[in-house]
Amino acid sequence: MVHAHFDTAARQALTAAAVEAKVRKDLSWQQIADVSGLSVAFTTAAVLGQHPLPREAAEAVAELLGLDADAALLLQTVPVRGSIPGGIPTDPTIYRFYEMLQVYGTTLKALVHEQFGDGIISAINFKLDVRKVADPEGGERAVITLDGKYLPTKPF
Repeated sequence: MVHAHFDTAARQALTAAAVEAKVRKDLSWQQIADVSGLSVAFTTAAVLGQHPLPREAAEAVAELLGLDADAALLLQTVPVRGSIPGGIPTDPTIYRFYEMLQVYGTTLKALVHEQFGDGIISAINFKLDVRKVADPEGGERAVITLDGKYLPTKPF
């Protein structure tokens, strides 16, 4: 049975314990994803409290991180989503994403609606990929792919 939790403090405490274990064991997010059998983006989001993990994945991740059965159970519950408190983000990396949406958000909206019509791009039926590529002008570039299912608005 699927369960949801509403105590964000419990989930935040689990996230803190999981990240502490990751650091203590010197694990990468990819290593954690490998035992989960899921993508690195989904697994990372789940461990950071944004998705539930399937039972087998939750148990494998908990075991790898040295977390108890209660933690494995909490990893399976549907969380209260949203990891950025209100207001403008102060973390520089998160702020740059905020800045990108401030600059290009209306452009993205205009292009999505022109190509698809009235609707949204799902963040639930969604895939995320982050890659590092060489910049022909020197240095490196970040390629971030956001791949969400388009959900049209349905008049009623």
